[in-house]
Amino acid sequence: MNDVATKTETQTSYAKKAWQSDIIVDLIKHYGFPYIALNPGASYRGLHDSLVNYGGNQPPLLLCQHEKIAVQIAHGYAKAAGRPMAAIVHDVVGMLHATMGIYYAYIDRCPVFVIGATGPMDESRRRPFIDWIHTANVNGEQLRHYVKWDYQPSCIEGVPDSFARAYAAMMTEPQGPIYMCYDAWLQEQPLTANVALPKPSDNKAPVPMAADAKALEQIAERLLAAKYPVLLTEYVGRSKAGFENLVALAETVGAGVFDTHARLNFPNRHPLNLSCEKEIFRDADLILMLDAHDWEKPTHFNDRTKRQVVPHYPSNCEMMEIGFGEINISKWSMDYGRMPTCSLRVLGDTLTAVPALTRICRERIAKDPALAKAVAERTKAIAKKHDELFKKWAEEARKDWDGKPTTLARLASEVWDVIKTEDWVLTACNLHDWVYKLWDFDKPYRHPGEALGTGTQIGVSVGVALAHRGTGRLVVDIQPDGDLMFDAGALWSAAKNNIPMLIVMFNNRAYYNDWEHQIRIAGHRGTPVERAYIAQDIAGPEPDFATIAKGMGWYAEGPIEKAADIAPALRRAIAQVKAGKPALVDTVVRQR
Repeated sequence: MNDVATKTETQTSYAKKAWQSDIIVDLIKHYGFPYIALNPGASYRGLHDSLVNYGGNQPPLLLCQHEKIAVQIAHGYAKAAGRPMAAIVHDVVGMLHATMGIYYAYIDRCPVFVIGATGPMDESRRRPFIDWIHTANVNGEQLRHYVKWDYQPSCIEGVPDSFARAYAAMMTEPQGPIYMCYDAWLQEQPLTANVALPKPSDNKAPVPMAADAKALEQIAERLLAAKYPVLLTEYVGRSKAGFENLVALAETVGAGVFDTHARLNFPNRHPLNLSCEKEIFRDADLILMLDAHDWEKPTHFNDRTKRQVVPHYPSNCEMMEIGFGEINISKWSMDYGRMPTCSLRVLGDTLTAVPALTRICRERIAKDPALAKAVAERTKAIAKKHDELFKKWAEEARKDWDGKPTTLARLASEVWDVIKTEDWVLTACNLHDWVYKLWDFDKPYRHPGEALGTGTQIGVSVGVALAHRGTGRLVVDIQPDGDLMFDAGALWSAAKNNIPMLIVMFNNRAYYNDWEHQIRIAGHRGTPVERAYIAQDIAGPEPDFATIAKGMGWYAEGPIEKAADIAPALRRAIAQVKAGKPALVDTVVRQR
């Protein structure tokens, strides 16, 4: 085990001489980064020595098996903790490994301070071959389209200013990763002069962007005049205050809420929550989008074969928006989605705009008894729909209860029955919405947001577990098998760095998301559907995830194919997690 990952060293410095890379360490400490995830690389050997010896390994270095995993751990940590950590990647090759992790942090609006390096830009200092292939012109060009900012200072005097700017850019909403590249020769030079560093009192990031007050008045007027308004939210819950603010707004105006779950924005058992069912939009006469780009997926029916979408809301439904609009959209990636047709688009941070809008609405309702009555009536009507939905889901969950392989609803139920008395956190996977339909997400920290795609979840989940380490909370990762096959080395990183968590395998022995596409295409084209499994199944041989996990230092059981055996195995695994050891239970489930 890596004791330095959890303990503070008594000796603060082992260095006898000052080096330029010490300045980078001073800045890392000044900005309060709690951890640094990395995979070793000689291009930052100077910085590494400064971190370990001048800095006394504070903040602790977390060793990872791949640069993408390092970035994803920082990504997950930021989502769960609400503060950034750093990741260091090795020059060209390490940066190329990290690009997918950086891209997903960008589209998920997560602040990750990525530090890279390059071989010496001074040709006279390059070793033959290796320094040449590890030097690029310019290193950051490779990922410039999906970071908020990148920079490569040419002298040590340029390091503090660029570091400060990078931090501010990263933390300014909408947040995202940045990339700072440090020349290997710059790092390795002796420090021969004083370099001015930021003052402790200096402001590190700007205050939230305020929305236009008159525009909020207009939204309040339309919101209160609507017969059936819906609040559509994606990133409001990026902070505890945002989660609570949205509850206050919904209760004030009596509006139904649809949560896209990029973060946990709203408690799922709240009577105004109508998420997971597009039926909420059928009668909507106003949809207010709150910090949401992904508006089309929840509000439209999607014909995946014909690639056509049809709106589920009425043609006369009005749309309005509060958020960051076109700020920081990529010129390369089209993650911003289709442009909504809005009667009013208000630029501003929902962290301040939602409380301001709530205050305006409360003042208007207090002066108008008829309006207060209308709000109460629609609140009651929405609560009835909410109760009907959860009753329907509970009945659907019992279908084929003892079937084999285990149904997703049964797995969600078994996990919930075991963890519901714990102070739990779910990392990413939603079991095709069954966790939202059966569990009780009552606190903002219960869930930092949905998974983003295959090859992202295990690293992010380890970062979430790191953020909750030492809190007594049980971190649960319902882990797809295909995703874990990408980055199984992340299991070792969790064990090495003393990060306890529970993994429950969502093992359908397939890359079924794409398999389902192949079934659909085969049906459309009239080709044999039974051949859709080719190059989609994870079988012959079936990976033994319990053995893999044990080999990485985990407690593990499985594969479990009988649903009745899941709960006892989970209880044994949870006992191990509470003792400080990561644990995995491999459950074999049906594909959908």
